[in-house]
Amino acid sequence: MLPPSATLCLIGFGEAGGILGADLARRGCALRSYDILLDAPATRDAMLAKLASAGVDPAFSLADAVRGAKLIVCAVTADAARDVARDVAPLLQAGQIFLDLNSVSPDTKRGNAQLIEASGASYVEAAVMAPVPPQRLQVPMLLGGARAAELAPALGLLGLNVTAVAADIGVASAIKMCRSVMIKGIESLTVECLLTARHYGAEDAVLASLAATFPGMGWTQQQPDYLISRVAEHGRRRAAELREVAQTVAGAGLPPRMASAVAASQDALVDAMANAGVVYDKTAEFSWRVLADQLHNKKTPS
Repeated sequence: MLPPSATLCLIGFGEAGGILGADLARRGCALRSYDILLDAPATRDAMLAKLASAGVDPAFSLADAVRGAKLIVCAVTADAARDVARDVAPLLQAGQIFLDLNSVSPDTKRGNAQLIEASGASYVEAAVMAPVPPQRLQVPMLLGGARAAELAPALGLLGLNVTAVAADIGVASAIKMCRSVMIKGIESLTVECLLTARHYGAEDAVLASLAATFPGMGWTQQQPDYLISRVAEHGRRRAAELREVAQTVAGAGLPPRMASAVAASQDALVDAMANAGVVYDKTAEFSWRVLADQLHNKKTPS
């Protein structure tokens, strides 16, 4: 299905796309990528350098990116997924496969599938089930769609860790969205719990109580730093995903109370950091206590 000489296209070269693209290029794949940052003079040079470092050829338009590509992998932000599907669909043709990695609702995936398949190309959804950076190309992905079972072995040969779960579009996405209610909800609960506890000087007792109630979760070790760091670094993108989660919940006939609240919570921490002039530093060890103090000091009159 994907011969070794097949050209692959990657739309979106952010955190996830950049890691997957670099790993595929190291495996000898012929790969080119288009990212919206190539359109802006202020960001073009940095993106070109990132692509060159990864061994990935740049494409300066969607048309250039998908031309002749057997597999098109889309890894953009949740709020851009619909627009990309709409814009790329007229550029595709029979024989091409569009693999949608974006964290969006089942309804959004179904809508994207209709757009792509109207061109004669095939659509396969993918749900990325864990953060990409630690596991990189081996991050677990669930596939859905009429050609998911056929595509899975070919992606496995490229080094991806994929499992076909359904022939219908939307099942894989639903698994991801439902999981996100819990995972990102825990992150937001941790932010609210521990930043409040820090304000009152009660964090050690709160963490000890959590550790006693939920042993093995690492509450007195690195778990709080990890959970809060995910929001501090990726809160804006994750909030966009949670709005897709809210649509998923609403589509099931339930009020998306938690998903909507978590989206607002993730956005709120990013906003608070921006207002306090706090920038997440990927090169430094993260401390939720330091972040709490930085935010508190901003709010405390001098």
